[in-house]
Amino acid sequence: MKAAHPRRNSKREDLIKAGIQEINKHGIAGFSMRRIADDCGLSCGAPYKHFENRKDFIAAVIEYVNGQWRVRQQELLDQYAGDLRRQIVEMSVGYVEFLMEHPHYRSILMLKDEEFDNTYHRLRGELSSPTQQLAQQFFDSVGMDDFTSRRKVYVVRSLIFGAVILMDNGEMAYNQETLEFIRFSINREFDLP
Repeated sequence: MKAAHPRRNSKREDLIKAGIQEINKHGIAGFSMRRIADDCGLSCGAPYKHFENRKDFIAAVIEYVNGQWRVRQQELLDQYAGDLRRQIVEMSVGYVEFLMEHPHYRSILMLKDEEFDNTYHRLRGELSSPTQQLAQQFFDSVGMDDFTSRRKVYVVRSLIFGAVILMDNGEMAYNQETLEFIRFSINREFDLP
């Protein structure tokens, strides 16, 4: 039996992928649905068959990127089920891998634009929600106070984003040895007072 509207889903995904490239090249301010349609070889009205308007299109791009990370998060959660600390460490290292393996997603994940409204912030916030929930469960399980837990989250996030920047500019190699170093550093943070 044929799936309903397989072309529609494919065109929508093609438009979203082109939207990611559009944001990478031109940012939110320069985001052009007409240019995206042209890049996909479609009429300028084609995006409106899949997205209500520009904001809906950008929200779909953010949701698509979130969905890609959610799949990887779930794999890590399942692989290390029952060990909160290990889940946090592996999700952190997994995020480094995700950012390095999908550099075109970084501009979406780190978007900051005055034009953003609460919808965009909510969508982007959903990306880190499972990790934040795990961290809070871990902190509660070991009786960690609020100040210390916030400090540890700050350090771990700094390790993640700092490592990506260092690897991206060639100061560190993106390889298993470096990932082990990051894993060790993040894990060690949970042993420190």
